[in-house]
Amino acid sequence: MGAEVSKQQFTGEDRVRFRKQVGRGTEAIARMLTDGLFTDQGRPPRPLLGMEVELNLVDEQMRPAMANATVLEAIADPDYQTELGQFNIEINVSPRPFTTDDTISLEQALRTSLNRAEERAAQTSSHLVMIGMLPTLKSEHFAHHWISANPRYDLLNEQIFAARGEDLEIDITGVPLTDGHHTEHLRTSTDSILPEAACTSLQLHLRVAPEDFAAHWNAAQAIAGVQVALAGNSPFLAETALWHESRIPVFEQATDTRPLELKNQGVRPRVWFGERWINTIFDLFEENTRYFPALLPVSTDTDPLAELDAGRVPTLDELRLHNGTVYRWNRPVYDIHEGQAHLRVENRVLPAGPTVVDTMANAAFYYGVVRGLVESDRPLWSRMSFNAAAENLQSGARTGMESQLYWPDVGWVRPDELVLRRLLTLAEDGLRSFGVSDKARKRYLSVIEGRCISRQTGSVWQRHAVAARERAGESRAQALQGMLRDYVTQMHEGEPVHVWEV
Repeated sequence: MGAEVSKQQFTGEDRVRFRKQVGRGTEAIARMLTDGLFTDQGRPPRPLLGMEVELNLVDEQMRPAMANATVLEAIADPDYQTELGQFNIEINVSPRPFTTDDTISLEQALRTSLNRAEERAAQTSSHLVMIGMLPTLKSEHFAHHWISANPRYDLLNEQIFAARGEDLEIDITGVPLTDGHHTEHLRTSTDSILPEAACTSLQLHLRVAPEDFAAHWNAAQAIAGVQVALAGNSPFLAETALWHESRIPVFEQATDTRPLELKNQGVRPRVWFGERWINTIFDLFEENTRYFPALLPVSTDTDPLAELDAGRVPTLDELRLHNGTVYRWNRPVYDIHEGQAHLRVENRVLPAGPTVVDTMANAAFYYGVVRGLVESDRPLWSRMSFNAAAENLQSGARTGMESQLYWPDVGWVRPDELVLRRLLTLAEDGLRSFGVSDKARKRYLSVIEGRCISRQTGSVWQRHAVAARERAGESRAQALQGMLRDYVTQMHEGEPVHVWEV
């Protein structure tokens, strides 16, 4: 979806042509894998850490600030880009070596960049917030006119609703704030996909050799439930207490092109965990081609197979555009750098925030555990059903640290116990294998350990803070506003969330 899309109307002929181009792109991937045409084929690539962090904008009263165009003009940095909602922006962190102390230098650079961006944004009376879901967002902020000005967002909105044929409905039953609180329920409908913009995430990229892609993707899928349970930071939407990581159900529903009848027929959703472990990256691109109709059928005149025949590396524009509209929680990425093709796993399950060090700790834990699992003697996914991994994601997102997750050789276990007893050591081994320094490993994994011992995630802190304010007599709206102001203060102070006081 990073590509500019300008065409506003599509014909049946456009769709047929696009489908053929995507199919030929999928054939090209198969040939490239067979012929060893990827730059990393046969040798592990140099470890690089790349990330995208989505941010929310608020005004002085902690309300959503519909000002991303103004804020981006003030920031004046190409690393910052527009996002779907006018209350969103995104920072793209250029890939850096994932060795020695480079992770710590990345943390420092990210903190410096965000501080500078905040100073510039404040001059426009807006402020940046790293949080999974902005708690002061209300249903009224999902009106169509709050979509960002970039034409591709409006076109995507138009195509999703054309496929649905009816308004979008968000329907989520939440988890009580604390013992004794009642269960809350959000049910709202909208004529735009802006609820998707409520879901602000941390997206992690890892470049891998083609022959190693399946193992890395399977490992990332296997730990998705643990990730969201440890890092939940999205408990509120439209003044309603929902899940610990509400991005998961909101995003699933906000981009659903299926009316009820197609859901009942078992048609696959565009936000998709998947349905099986894979043997090669080709499995994922082939599924995308087979199961998902085009949302943005913009075609070029370039035949990717002819490009291969001519000895050139194909750009696969149609395949990449189509891949960008199938929202897997772990997405395959085909990309070109300096004229050579490579593959990446893009991990999309994590929320933004709460602080820079929490963000880096979440990244280090993910990269370390994935590497540790890939290098294990016996693949975890050979001892765990795919359905168990999918259920872990839903459970971890819904109840966070209170969830019960399934893990081979352990059975049902709370995420904090699983991490403390097994996964911290695995992450340590994986980061050491990457070449991460002792200092960096200790810094980031100690944050994960502290979070497990205190059992306080960003979501837990937010829920407790709101409950305390309501007990003191504040309304839900007042409690959310006050909590968010305290959150922003502590976000800037930079201490990890597990030591925040309510």
